[in-house]
Amino acid sequence: MNSEEQFYDAVTGLDSDESCEGISEASFKDAMVFDGTQNNGSVPQENGIKKRRTTLPAPMFSRSDFSVWSILKKCIGLELSKITMPIVFNEPLSFLQRMTEYMEHTYLIHKACSLSDSIERMQAVAAFAVSAVASQWDRTGKPFNPLLGETYELTREDQGFRLISEQVSHHPPISAFHAESLTGDFVFHGSIYPKLKFWGKSVEAEPKGTITLELLNHKEAYTWTNPCCCVHNVILGKLWIEQYGTVEIINHSTGDKCVLNFKPCGMFGKELHKVEGYIQDKSKKKLCVIYGKWTECMWSVDPQVYETHRKSDKKGTTDTKKQKQVGQELQDHSNHTGEKKITFFSQFLKMSSRCTTLQILPSR
Repeated sequence: MNSEEQFYDAVTGLDSDESCEGISEASFKDAMVFDGTQNNGSVPQENGIKKRRTTLPAPMFSRSDFSVWSILKKCIGLELSKITMPIVFNEPLSFLQRMTEYMEHTYLIHKACSLSDSIERMQAVAAFAVSAVASQWDRTGKPFNPLLGETYELTREDQGFRLISEQVSHHPPISAFHAESLTGDFVFHGSIYPKLKFWGKSVEAEPKGTITLELLNHKEAYTWTNPCCCVHNVILGKLWIEQYGTVEIINHSTGDKCVLNFKPCGMFGKELHKVEGYIQDKSKKKLCVIYGKWTECMWSVDPQVYETHRKSDKKGTTDTKKQKQVGQELQDHSNHTGEKKITFFSQFLKMSSRCTTLQILPSR
């Protein structure tokens, strides 16, 4: 066996260890103390409910003291999983823990299980798929790579699920997870290979791998893949994140499909965080349009009403009466067909507390 291939991740030719010189050991010692007690993140209360910590036991290192360019200039075009990076660029989580954030909006799955209409279930599943990337907003730190065979378990009685994840491959780094409902309503599983590349001014993460959600009561299985994530201004300027790419959610039982387009930012930032897509049946007939922002909320509208709004928007129409007429038309259509309007928080599809009211067609 070629020893260089076996241990190539231990020798990178980068002097990253020297870049960490000067870090005070007090920061590491502070991490051992948390309000005078040590715990594993949960403290039993008098009523028996576990209270999870909301802050870390030690402050984050200042990244301004490190030269990013001195390290990354040797990594252009390389896969970052094979590069030794200073710990200051990591967040205090392993990738196995980071994956559990998929389950932050588990109530969307419970809602999908309770719905009788397959299109409404697809809307809930689509919202759940989008909500999985919402936690990445302003998350510019890199999680630690787990060791081969490392596992992480999480049980949330309050949200009704339990999850286990494991690092099943070291090179390439592949993590697998399996979650299930405590009441036997659903099974959620998949594997992710986060392929990272550095392109000079940005770092791109392509999360390869298929995600599967099974609604056991409806005997349905949904599959999709996650969009690409890109962190910009890693050398100079303020770090910011965008998601882009096409996500196809397929219901293998009914043949329904939801196609979501995570739009790239563009030159002037008009499309930043925007998501637009549609749900179609197995005959490829569009049943509804889904649009919104993955950082805020999503809406579901009738395709004809949405196209009417887009055409009037392209023509630069600002007539208030016409906008009210389009909104009233959508409201009448929703009342007539009983179609559910979706938003991540205000009703049953919610991702941000800033969405306090449901907008039918947002004003421009």
